[in-house]
Amino acid sequence: MFAVIKTGGKQYKVAANDLLKIEKLDSEPGDVVTFDQVLMVGEGGDVTVGAPLVEGALVAGHLVDTKKQKTIIVLKKERRQHYKRRNGHRQLLSTVRITEILTGGAKLTTQPDERIKARYAAANASTASAATSEAEPKAKPAAKSKAKTAAPAEAPAAEAAPAAKPARAAKPKAAKAETEAKPARTAKAKADDTAAEKPAKKPAAKKAPKADKE
Repeated sequence: MFAVIKTGGKQYKVAANDLLKIEKLDSEPGDVVTFDQVLMVGEGGDVTVGAPLVEGALVAGHLVDTKKQKTIIVLKKERRQHYKRRNGHRQLLSTVRITEILTGGAKLTTQPDERIKARYAAANASTASAATSEAEPKAKPAAKSKAKTAAPAEAPAAEAAPAAKPARAAKPKAAKAETEAKPARTAKAKADDTAAEKPAKKPAAKKAPKADKE
């Protein structure tokens, strides 16, 4: 027995125990999901086509999980227009396992799947524990740094305060006054002193004129 259902703006042909990937459903894994938009129901050569839906027909199943699919690249380009766009997209799809196809207003017998719910809860618990374990090492160094910063505050005041530098001895004012009292020597005085220190040059002796030969 098969049926054609409509969900998420698309049509799917399904049968019992089929795994179907459809647009995201607002339910948790293990819950029962139903599809009342049944367009066609068939069993062997007997086929019932709806107008547009088959009255009293219903398709039920279990929601297995909801995951993101592989990334697809959306590229747009216009030649000679300097226009180019490149984007990625990951679609959320829900996986549903079809359990039964009902016709003629039959009552639903599918119950929530506890195994899928337990598996989903265990996966959530493991991810939560991993997140906490990653956060704990980051918190420990912060506590150590606080302890290090608090240690100097507890030290005694004598150790915390730096030793005062000894004051420089003041130079006697008298010596300073003597240096200020000495007048600056002029360049002329310095030249006279250098001239006095150098010995005077002796005049060169004049040579006697030679006698004329007879």
